[in-house]
Amino acid sequence: MSTDRPFGLSTDRSFEGRVALVTGGSGGIGAAICRHLALAGASVAIGYASNAEPAEALAAELTDGARSAQAFGADLADPSAPAELIAGIERALGGVDVLVANHGRAHQAAYEDIDAEAFDRTLAINLRAPFLLAQAALPGMRERGFGRVLFISSAAAFRGGVIGPDYAASKAGLHGLTHFLASRTAKDGVTVNALAPGFIQTAMLPGDPAALAESVPVGRVGEPEEVADLALAILRNAYLTNHVLSLDGGMHPR
Repeated sequence: MSTDRPFGLSTDRSFEGRVALVTGGSGGIGAAICRHLALAGASVAIGYASNAEPAEALAAELTDGARSAQAFGADLADPSAPAELIAGIERALGGVDVLVANHGRAHQAAYEDIDAEAFDRTLAINLRAPFLLAQAALPGMRERGFGRVLFISSAAAFRGGVIGPDYAASKAGLHGLTHFLASRTAKDGVTVNALAPGFIQTAMLPGDPAALAESVPVGRVGEPEEVADLALAILRNAYLTNHVLSLDGGMHPR
């Protein structure tokens, strides 16, 4: 693994001996979160949809003698895939202590052009799959008395955004899911939160970064490492649960 530390990475080992799953983990925000978790001592399961090569390359980068990282493929549009993914990770690495549901479908379209099939597919991937992942992981977390669930939402959940109505609705749904699960698992040592980034420099950025930056009070789009830095702060904090935190350069004061 490279000794160069990405922006904001901590050297503490707060997740030593823990197993973390990051879906959509092979690039962008997901890869940054994987790197932060690995440097914090976790064994990392890197979830990907269909492109194995970058996920396997990241797993090789993050594996060393003290921890392991493995890539796990799953089509999360399939309702049976989330539970199968959790079960496969448990067999390979052990019980999942940290779940970061970061994957998502983002197909930019006007509301007039979204049919029922497209709407349902977005919700299946962006909302149903995170719930089913949590449903499969939570029993083990509660039994062990430790768990962290973090849903990666979007500022579009607050503002509507520019991608599409199906995307905004799916991300808003994650907030309700956060509140429902958090209130039922807190006494078992499990925290459930959501993180809602704004415009972040990834392949999913919906437009030209320079043009988008004009609408951001800080004057630029964010970096994946900045999202990962806040994600790890949320995951480390045992007293923070049932919250949706936004990270959008000041676009949506709350």
